[in-house]
Amino acid sequence: MGRHVVKITGGHDKQGFPMYQGVMMPSRVKLLLNARAKGNTRGRDGERSRKSVRGCIIDHDIAVIHVIIVKKGAKPIEGLTDKRVPCRLGPKRASRIRKMFDLSKEDDVRDYVVRRTIVREGKKDYTKAPKIQRLITPLRLHRKRHLLKAKKEARAKTVEKRNKYH
Repeated sequence: MGRHVVKITGGHDKQGFPMYQGVMMPSRVKLLLNARAKGNTRGRDGERSRKSVRGCIIDHDIAVIHVIIVKKGAKPIEGLTDKRVPCRLGPKRASRIRKMFDLSKEDDVRDYVVRRTIVREGKKDYTKAPKIQRLITPLRLHRKRHLLKAKKEARAKTVEKRNKYH
């Protein structure tokens, strides 16, 4: 059993029209697609447009097929499954960095962010790291407290004006 099991996830025909899951025919059809649908680039929310898409049955007109390897075979495919390519980037969101390194709330996420080294010829090497999103800093907590205080003051002022009016 030296064969790989692959799952077809999509593709395009010779003119670039995408294969559409659920369209059970080998030919091209025109569908009424909403603004967020695959194959429809234009449109606002609620707006629909009629676009040409290819059915999900493979035909001689299909130029590109997208597949995922579900099960590896006995022999590796040269240039595809014979070598392991590491992920270039790590997580950017604070909660995902915590999850990746199994950190607690007290641990500083900034010490664990995945950095990558940039090597330049004739110049000094340096490292790059992403800006951590959803990071709770003292400044952020201060802003939150300030906004809540302003909201309470506005509410109290409104109640005071209402009582003064009535």
